[in-house]
Amino acid sequence: MAWLLLALAIASEIIATTALKLSDGFTHHAWTAAAATGYIISFALLAQALKLQLDMGTAYAIWSGAGTAAIALIGALLLGETLTPFKIGGILLIIIGVVVLNLAGGH
Repeated sequence: MAWLLLALAIASEIIATTALKLSDGFTHHAWTAAAATGYIISFALLAQALKLQLDMGTAYAIWSGAGTAAIALIGALLLGETLTPFKIGGILLIIIGVVVLNLAGGH
């Protein structure tokens, strides 16, 4: 159950961050509300996942790493942002770091 909550927290954070971009500096109120709501839901779900005994370092690494990688891809695929070889390398390093944390027995 903790891993499901973590996955939902990640999805909510990704939606919130995308809405934050679309809010255009908080000038579009519906997107601003979506961003704020998404972040509240994300943090609440992350807190519940941690309460169920997920290791904090591993959970946060997965939450932030998966969110970062997904947002970079969403930005490139849907919002016209550039995805350079250096950005791709950075995303891969994040993924490698999360895998190493998991292999180190952080769960």
